[in-house]
Amino acid sequence: MSLPPEPPANTLLVSLTGRDRPGLTAQLFTALSSHDVEVLDVEQVTVRARLVLAVLLNPLASFDEVAFRRALVTLGDQLGVEVEIAPGHGDHRRPPGRAHITVLGFPLRPGAVAALTDTVAKAGANIDRIVRLASYPVTSIEFEVSGADPARLKTELAAVALAEGADVAVQPSGLLRRSKRLVVMDVDSTLVQGEVIEMLAARAGVLDQVATVTARAMQGELDFAASLRERVRLLAGLPASAVAEVRAEVQLAPGARTLVRTLKRLDYKCAIVSGGFSQITDPLADELGIDYSAANTLEIADGVLTGGLVGPVLDRAGKAAALARFAAAEGIPLSQTIAVGDGANDLDMIAAAGLGVAFNAKPIVRSAADTAVNVPYLDAILYLLGISRDDIEAADAADGTPTPAPPVR
Repeated sequence: MSLPPEPPANTLLVSLTGRDRPGLTAQLFTALSSHDVEVLDVEQVTVRARLVLAVLLNPLASFDEVAFRRALVTLGDQLGVEVEIAPGHGDHRRPPGRAHITVLGFPLRPGAVAALTDTVAKAGANIDRIVRLASYPVTSIEFEVSGADPARLKTELAAVALAEGADVAVQPSGLLRRSKRLVVMDVDSTLVQGEVIEMLAARAGVLDQVATVTARAMQGELDFAASLRERVRLLAGLPASAVAEVRAEVQLAPGARTLVRTLKRLDYKCAIVSGGFSQITDPLADELGIDYSAANTLEIADGVLTGGLVGPVLDRAGKAAALARFAAAEGIPLSQTIAVGDGANDLDMIAAAGLGVAFNAKPIVRSAADTAVNVPYLDAILYLLGISRDDIEAADAADGTPTPAPPVR
């Protein structure tokens, strides 16, 4: 295996700062083209029309530094910008241990950024690049860092983020981060707002009884399968038409349509798995263009719910099995999957996926997942993949789809 060439011993870093406007970069490089230099690196950032442009150059054989400096001073005067020329040695090679850190804030406060970046520094990492992914409805900033252990960063940053009221995701850099191809989501309190069984229980007049069973399950007195069967038993006699009415009332989580639409544009496969009911989830999947759906099925006879289920209960293990089944059907390794959920029933699939995301989840799920998203917008998951809000809106505009602008809550 060949090694990359050593960087030049002596280099020049040209930095241009000032008010941004079209043509500045072209004018700088036009001026540079009159001198015997080689371009090694270019970085540029613009914030509120303020430009910072840096160019690393390798002076070649006939390079005249006096003429070079004179030309760039003249250029800066003509353009009304500041130009700095700093001689140095070689190029900055990033050490191993590269990672992407995505920060979500709602809002994002300076104190949170200070605490998170201080943690990065204390872990021995260097921030090489910073870019904004979104400013609405949440603020998302991505840091590219090097020189640290991503697993250590994840643990230490998670604790800081929790204390600061921000969300943070740490993913090792490289091809694997960009290779995710299947996204599997829970439904109740993830893809949709609220819990469907509670909506059905309210129509059946048994909401309090269902809540009591749910509380017993949360206290460990019942496992999920037993608690679900007991709650469904309370729905016996409810007209089947009530299920369709609840389906019509179900509200998607803010950003759900944007998430699925964007993923489908990028040729991802999407799936939903639910401890709820296929009479709700299958129409949802059809409406959103979701590829796979797995859920429990309410038994209906003579137009009413019998209080039973058809087939075995889709529980925690069943969700993980569904993830594996969908991935196998598409020939996608589990390392290239993403699982999103909020409850203990999602823990196995979150653990099995290449990236497990806890979405507005219970503490036990947040601690087990690779990352937690605690903002109320499901499309914030796109930022974990490095997809910017600008790119999402541009794609929507290109095909005439209005990008929803949910109220900031």
